[in-house]
Amino acid sequence: MKIYRLEFTQHIPVDLDTAWDFFSSPLNLAEITPTDMTFDVTSPNMEHAKMYPGLIITYKVSPLFGVKLDWVTEITHVKDKEYFVDEQRFGPFAFWHHQHHFQKTEGGVSMNDILHYSIGWGPIGTVANGVMVKKKINEIFNFRYKKVEELLGKM
Repeated sequence: MKIYRLEFTQHIPVDLDTAWDFFSSPLNLAEITPTDMTFDVTSPNMEHAKMYPGLIITYKVSPLFGVKLDWVTEITHVKDKEYFVDEQRFGPFAFWHHQHHFQKTEGGVSMNDILHYSIGWGPIGTVANGVMVKKKINEIFNFRYKKVEELLGKM
Protein backbone atom coordinates (compact mmCIF):
# COMPACT_ATOMS: atom_id res chain seq x y z
CA MET A 1 0.00 0.00 0.00
CA LYS A 2 1.49 3.33 -1.08
CA ILE A 3 1.41 6.03 1.62
CA TYR A 4 1.44 9.68 0.55
CA ARG A 5 2.53 12.62 2.71
CA LEU A 6 1.40 16.24 2.43
CA GLU A 7 2.27 19.12 4.72
CA PHE A 8 0.57 22.50 5.05
CA THR A 9 1.54 25.49 7.21
CA GLN A 10 -0.41 28.63 8.00
CA HIS A 11 0.34 31.56 10.28
CA ILE A 12 -2.66 33.23 11.88
CA PRO A 13 -2.74 36.47 13.93
CA VAL A 14 -4.53 35.12 17.00
CA ASP A 15 -3.35 33.90 20.37
CA LEU A 16 -2.85 30.20 21.02
CA ASP A 17 -6.04 29.89 23.11
CA THR A 18 -8.17 31.30 20.27
CA ALA A 19 -6.56 29.05 17.65
CA TRP A 20 -6.89 25.96 19.82
CA ASP A 21 -10.52 26.70 20.71
CA PHE A 22 -11.44 27.13 17.05
CA PHE A 23 -9.64 24.11 15.60
CA SER A 24 -10.40 21.72 18.44
CA SER A 25 -14.15 22.15 17.93
CA PRO A 26 -15.39 19.43 15.54
CA LEU A 27 -18.21 21.64 14.22
CA ASN A 28 -15.76 24.26 12.94
CA LEU A 29 -14.37 21.74 10.48
CA ALA A 30 -17.51 22.16 8.37
CA GLU A 31 -16.93 25.93 8.42
CA ILE A 32 -13.51 25.57 6.75
CA THR A 33 -14.41 22.83 4.24
CA PRO A 34 -15.49 23.66 0.66
CA THR A 35 -19.27 23.82 0.37
CA ASP A 36 -19.29 21.53 -2.69
CA MET A 37 -18.19 18.71 -0.39
CA THR A 38 -21.48 19.03 1.55
CA PHE A 39 -19.61 18.26 4.76
CA ASP A 40 -22.00 17.51 7.63
CA VAL A 41 -21.03 16.42 11.14
CA THR A 42 -23.56 13.73 12.05
CA SER A 43 -22.31 12.92 15.56
CA PRO A 44 -24.84 13.99 18.19
CA ASN A 45 -24.09 16.55 20.92
CA MET A 46 -21.10 18.17 19.22
CA GLU A 47 -22.12 21.78 19.98
CA HIS A 48 -19.68 22.13 22.89
CA ALA A 49 -17.38 19.17 22.19
CA LYS A 50 -13.62 19.61 22.26
CA MET A 51 -10.95 17.16 21.15
CA TYR A 52 -10.01 14.35 23.50
CA PRO A 53 -8.37 10.97 22.86
CA GLY A 54 -11.03 8.47 21.89
CA LEU A 55 -13.51 11.01 20.52
CA ILE A 56 -15.36 9.50 17.55
CA ILE A 57 -16.69 11.97 14.99
CA THR A 58 -19.03 10.91 12.20
CA TYR A 59 -19.64 12.87 9.00
CA LYS A 60 -21.40 12.75 5.68
CA VAL A 61 -19.12 14.09 2.96
CA SER A 62 -19.03 14.26 -0.83
CA PRO A 63 -15.33 14.28 -1.71
CA LEU A 64 -15.76 13.51 -5.43
CA PHE A 65 -18.55 13.64 -7.97
CA GLY A 66 -21.22 14.64 -5.41
CA VAL A 67 -21.45 11.10 -4.01
CA LYS A 68 -22.30 11.21 -0.28
CA LEU A 69 -20.12 8.96 1.86
CA ASP A 70 -19.95 8.16 5.55
CA TRP A 71 -16.68 9.08 7.20
CA VAL A 72 -15.72 8.17 10.76
CA THR A 73 -12.63 9.57 12.46
CA GLU A 74 -11.18 9.01 15.90
CA ILE A 75 -9.13 11.58 17.75
CA THR A 76 -6.25 9.39 18.87
CA HIS A 77 -3.82 11.86 20.46
CA VAL A 78 -4.23 15.26 22.08
CA LYS A 79 -1.73 17.50 23.84
CA ASP A 80 -3.63 20.59 24.91
CA LYS A 81 -2.75 23.64 22.83
CA GLU A 82 0.04 21.75 21.03
CA TYR A 83 -1.42 19.08 18.76
CA PHE A 84 -4.15 16.58 18.05
CA VAL A 85 -4.33 13.65 15.64
CA ASP A 86 -7.35 12.34 13.78
CA GLU A 87 -7.37 8.92 12.13
CA GLN A 88 -10.01 7.55 9.79
CA ARG A 89 -11.80 4.49 11.12
CA PHE A 90 -14.21 4.20 8.18
CA GLY A 91 -14.38 6.21 4.99
CA PRO A 92 -13.06 6.86 1.50
CA PHE A 93 -9.36 6.20 2.21
CA ALA A 94 -7.52 2.97 2.91
CA PHE A 95 -5.44 4.95 5.44
CA TRP A 96 -5.75 8.48 6.88
CA HIS A 97 -3.57 9.94 9.65
CA HIS A 98 -3.80 13.72 10.10
CA GLN A 99 -1.68 15.62 12.62
CA HIS A 100 -2.61 19.20 13.60
CA HIS A 101 0.25 21.09 15.32
CA PHE A 102 0.03 24.56 16.90
CA GLN A 103 2.93 26.74 18.01
CA LYS A 104 2.90 30.22 19.46
CA THR A 105 4.91 32.62 17.31
CA GLU A 106 5.59 36.34 17.33
CA GLY A 107 2.28 37.97 16.47
CA GLY A 108 0.20 34.81 16.41
CA VAL A 109 0.21 31.06 15.90
CA SER A 110 1.84 28.77 13.38
CA MET A 111 -0.42 25.89 12.44
CA ASN A 112 1.13 22.88 10.73
CA ASP A 113 -0.83 19.97 9.26
CA ILE A 114 0.92 16.72 8.42
CA LEU A 115 -1.24 14.30 6.47
CA HIS A 116 -0.40 10.71 5.62
CA TYR A 117 -2.94 8.89 3.47
CA SER A 118 -3.38 5.96 1.15
CA ILE A 119 -6.03 5.25 -1.41
CA GLY A 120 -5.29 1.54 -1.62
CA TRP A 121 -6.20 -0.28 -4.83
CA GLY A 122 -2.56 -0.82 -5.90
CA PRO A 123 -1.64 0.70 -9.28
CA ILE A 124 -5.22 2.01 -9.77
CA GLY A 125 -4.90 3.98 -6.53
CA THR A 126 -1.54 5.37 -7.64
CA VAL A 127 -3.07 6.60 -10.89
CA ALA A 128 -6.13 8.00 -9.06
CA ASN A 129 -3.87 9.90 -6.67
CA GLY A 130 -1.85 11.35 -9.54
CA VAL A 131 -4.91 12.30 -11.58
CA MET A 132 -7.34 13.63 -8.96
CA VAL A 133 -7.01 12.74 -5.26
CA LYS A 134 -3.84 14.71 -4.45
CA LYS A 135 -5.21 17.67 -6.42
CA LYS A 136 -8.52 17.52 -4.51
CA ILE A 137 -6.76 17.38 -1.13
CA ASN A 138 -4.64 20.39 -2.10
CA GLU A 139 -7.81 22.26 -3.18
CA ILE A 140 -9.42 21.49 0.19
CA PHE A 141 -6.42 22.81 2.12
CA ASN A 142 -6.15 25.89 -0.13
CA PHE A 143 -9.83 26.63 0.54
CA ARG A 144 -9.25 26.13 4.25
CA TYR A 145 -6.26 28.50 4.17
CA LYS A 146 -8.36 31.28 2.62
CA LYS A 147 -11.35 30.62 4.90
CA VAL A 148 -9.15 30.72 8.02
CA GLU A 149 -7.76 34.08 6.85
CA GLU A 150 -11.36 35.34 6.49
CA LEU A 151 -12.40 34.09 9.92
CA LEU A 152 -9.26 34.63 12.01
CA GLY A 153 -7.18 37.13 10.06
CA LYS A 154 -4.17 37.27 7.81
CA MET A 155 -0.52 37.65 8.78
